Amino acid sequence: MNEIDATILDRLFAVIESRKGTDPSESWTAKLLAGGPDKAAKKLGEEATETIIAALTQDNAALAAESADLLYHLLVLWAARGLAPEDVWRALRAREGKSGVAEKASRKN
Repeated sequence: MNEIDATILDRLFAVIESRKGTDPSESWTAKLLAGGPDKAAKKLGEEATETIIAALTQDNAALAAESADLLYHLLVLWAARGLAPEDVWRALRAREGKSGVAEKASRKN
């Protein structure tokens, strides 16, 4: 059995990638990917709103469930855009150890 940690995101991304080009009538992931980045981004926005609502009005179990949906849809968007998780992990690593204020100030507008 797999341990419960963030490596599940890499495993989930691999499953999402494997759905590219498969029958959209048989896979929700394939249907999202067939709609391209626009469809994936719209769905991510809906899930973000549902996560916010859960955070403000529901218990932690509901927040965890909505957070899982949000992460899944974020990974689908990455796949739709051709962005690998490693690209995001590198961006996070580059920010590690910096204060949020300093990091934000260093970004180009």
